[in-house]
Amino acid sequence: MDQMQIGKFLQTLRREKGLTQEQLAERLCVARRTVSRWETGSNLPDLDLLIELSDLYAVDLRELLNGERTQKKMDRELEETVMKVAEYSNAEKERSAKIVRVYFVVGILALAVNAVMSFMELGDTFWTGFGKGSTIGMALAAMLMGLAYLNGWMEKIFAFKMRLLGREEKQRD
Repeated sequence: MDQMQIGKFLQTLRREKGLTQEQLAERLCVARRTVSRWETGSNLPDLDLLIELSDLYAVDLRELLNGERTQKKMDRELEETVMKVAEYSNAEKERSAKIVRVYFVVGILALAVNAVMSFMELGDTFWTGFGKGSTIGMALAAMLMGLAYLNGWMEKIFAFKMRLLGREEKQRD
């Protein structure tokens, strides 16, 4: 417990209420000098006076004993938490965007290879048919995977898979 910090906090609260040391002393039935000692950190109020001060200033007793408003501290902590969540969310979005770009680039490249194979007028062999079919299939699969990532379906599929795996593990035990 930092008596100096508590004293400064008591002084701040008194000034916020618009009271002088003398007026506060009269309300609490103590000497003005006693209030001055509290605010300089020389002494601390007795427990019953701390409770009265807590009621008068409408602050929590813990705040008086800590010498600061915990609400502001909690607001700062909440703000820090929200910022961390936002950073995490942005990082996830960036990661998803990179994955989607890769899928679409692969799809476009597969279509380009297919177009080149079609314009080259290669003979109808097993391998040319296989190449054309596989490039179309790869393009289609890449585009569908990209759409699945964009719409959040991949996350749902992954969560479903994890639930299934979790159930299988429970059944094995």
